[in-house]
Amino acid sequence: MAQNPYNTDLDRNAANFQPLTPLTFLERAASVFPDHTAIVHGDLRRNYASFYTRARQLGSALQRVGVGRGDTVSVVLANTPAMLECHYGVPMCGAVLHSVNIRLDAAIIAFQLDHAMAAVVIVDREFLPLMEGALALCKVTPRVIQYDDPEYDGTLTATDAQDYETFLASGDPEFDWLMPEDEWDAISINYTSGTTGDPKGVVSHHRGAYLLAQGNALTTSMRKHAVYLWTLPMFHCNGWCFPWTMSAIVGTHVCLRQVRAEPIWKALATAGVTHLCGAPIVMSLMLSAPAAEKKDLDRTVQFFTAAAPPPEKLLAEMREAGFEVTHLYGLTETYGPAIVNDWHDSWSLLPAARQAALKARQGVRYLPLERVDVLDPETMQPVPRDGQTMGEVMFRGNVVMKGYFRNPKATAEAFAGGWFHSGDLAVMYPDGYLQLKDRSKDIIISGGENISSIEVEEVLYRHPAVAVVAVVAMPDEKWGETPCAFVELADGWLPDPDELRAWCRSHLAAYKVPRRFVMTQIPRTSTGKIQKFTLREQARQFVV
Repeated sequence: MAQNPYNTDLDRNAANFQPLTPLTFLERAASVFPDHTAIVHGDLRRNYASFYTRARQLGSALQRVGVGRGDTVSVVLANTPAMLECHYGVPMCGAVLHSVNIRLDAAIIAFQLDHAMAAVVIVDREFLPLMEGALALCKVTPRVIQYDDPEYDGTLTATDAQDYETFLASGDPEFDWLMPEDEWDAISINYTSGTTGDPKGVVSHHRGAYLLAQGNALTTSMRKHAVYLWTLPMFHCNGWCFPWTMSAIVGTHVCLRQVRAEPIWKALATAGVTHLCGAPIVMSLMLSAPAAEKKDLDRTVQFFTAAAPPPEKLLAEMREAGFEVTHLYGLTETYGPAIVNDWHDSWSLLPAARQAALKARQGVRYLPLERVDVLDPETMQPVPRDGQTMGEVMFRGNVVMKGYFRNPKATAEAFAGGWFHSGDLAVMYPDGYLQLKDRSKDIIISGGENISSIEVEEVLYRHPAVAVVAVVAMPDEKWGETPCAFVELADGWLPDPDELRAWCRSHLAAYKVPRRFVMTQIPRTSTGKIQKFTLREQARQFVV
């Protein structure tokens, strides 16, 4: 084959090639719109010029204490201005950002700090006792910097840690920050939940963060100068890359230290919020607020949700309250959302029940994701596009992680066959939209028949007594395992397992009907996801 003539004397150089990094979004926003409000936090208003300067100072200060390329800076922060500054300042000195879930226990945090080889820890004063407990268990001895949030109204105790503002002031506001040497250099590490062993460190790169950050705006039609309310934890997949998205569109971050109904509604009414994200539990929190706290909105606010599909009645209530809900899907390994339920205008003319069924689908790939498919994990071939045959959701593209940090075995398994294996089971419809049916570990196999826990949950959610439900496998001496339903009841309803059982029998095949109903408060993760592994442990105590 002849050599491609277009490859001759066309080498990449500084004039025609720069590594992609979302750090340039902040630089551009500060140069073009220096006076535009970048951050709102209580009474604080910070423009883009100040935001960029402080990020540069942070990067410079870190470099001056010896932090450089490939070092890890761990942060234990709420959704505060400091957390936003860390998303830029840490990688500006070449370091890797490790955002720690603030609701983890000390032992898990200690594991992460050791595994990530943390050089510096930046911690909110509220979480300093937790960090001290973790450091007592650590092998690493990072420099500790404390951040005092003016919106924190708790007790402040004396500490020897270095003050964040003092540390920041030691940095150069004109710091000539470092571009990545390669756009595939790590920008962040986020740890999985570790429900099946030690947490795995998911390594994300500058290129993927750059692309997904833009993909958020393009896929969701987010306009320039949008106003984003931080109800999604920034420690969760780097806030789905929205800390970088908002600089790309020169938007405004409205920080929220705690996810409570009253400040959410206040921000919606006074800050001009146009977008927010969260699990369905955030919607329920907002809708169940006292009437005095709720506000009438003069605009439609975009709400992006992941996790389980919201029940039809919740979607209807959100629409009535002034929100348009869009379902997203992704994993930590895909930088957050990589699938969107792209809505067709014609679907809005369909009956409400049919619209709800369409909204329950996860959807199609994000713009920056090259491929997603539902494959048979044994043959690696696509399953039939019939909306019934289950396979595993698999990804290919630039917004898939580099791999698991210091875990080559798990990385090799995750990328077997040239695809990233999500572990999620789904079906594919003829129109190319996929719908999750279960995690591979959550599928219930009863007498040789596969039962989708999501299918059973969807039926139960349609009963007005059910506020929240989770279905898991329960041991059964005859069938191996059968469904067990854990139910949180809606206000005003009394426990009546027989009524729920009869409801399921009228909507499901007999073998799919839960053998046991447990009325209880359902445990959730810090990001609002139901902790099915905890419920499975409880269900193992029930033997039919």
